[in-house]
Parts: sequence; C-alpha cells; structure tokens
Amino acid sequence: MKNLILGNRRNTKTELVLGCFEVASIPSLGITNELAKIDTGAYSGAIHCTDIKVVRRGAEKRRILKFTPAGDPKLAAETENFHETYIRSATGHRIKRYIIDTEIELHGKLYPIRIGLSDRTEMKRSILIGRRFLRENNVCVDVRINQELDNEGKNTE
Repeated sequence: MKNLILGNRRNTKTELVLGCFEVASIPSLGITNELAKIDTGAYSGAIHCTDIKVVRRGAEKRRILKFTPAGDPKLAAETENFHETYIRSATGHRIKRYIIDTEIELHGKLYPIRIGLSDRTEMKRSILIGRRFLRENNVCVDVRINQELDNEGKNTE
C-alpha cells in the first residue's frame, strides 16, 4: 500500500474559520449582508449579476465590462479591469466567465478576492466562495458552524 501525502503543511496557520454559510458584503459593488455559500467543491467564487456584457467605448475602442450586481439596476457597474476565462460548470458545460478583483467583507474584515460574475438567479445563494479564496487567505471551513442555515436537500414545504 502506498503512503498518502496529505497536502502541503508548510503554511498551516489558519487566519479564519468559516462555516458552510457566512454573511458577506462586497462594498465596492453595493452588496451588503448577503448569505454566501462557502463551497470547497468549487475552485473559484461567483457573485450574482445580470446584464453582463462587454462594450467598446471611445475612439480607442476600450473594452468595458458592464454588469448589474444582485440584479439591482441601482447597483449597475462597469470596469475596464477584468479578464475572461472559461470554467466548467457543475453539469460539465464549458462557460465563459468574466472575472473581477475586488474585496469581500467577512466577520468585519476586508479580504481581496478574484470573483466571477454569473447569473445565479436559479441558485439559492447569490455569492459563492470557492477554494482559491480559502487557500489564499488561510481559511479553514468547519461545516458545523452555521449548519442551521444549510437547508439544501431538505423538504421546505
């Protein structure tokens, strides 16, 4: 039987312990006190946005990403600082995703986050925090914390 190596243990200082759901804010987008899903099964994170599109502006045809955080027209935003990537969805489909760098507030502290913009209308939570953020910020997830908020799979009739 082969020995298993259980990860890189050089950086084991946990900065923060989160539950499977946490209240989060993204101040730069006007998002406050949303219940975020902490998903160790997802690599990247996502925030619910609608009307996501790239437009060209000016004589130099600068690329501008326009989007509406939380589907709220009052929060409509745009940025030149973004990039595109392709992600594989949970259903196995390849999807183009626009990524921005911003900050997320958890437990009263701001953390840098690279997050994708996605129409999450059909999802229960508007913010998803994935493994990349958790690793970069030395976060440990204890699924016993906030477990009362985990109503997935339960009959909610």
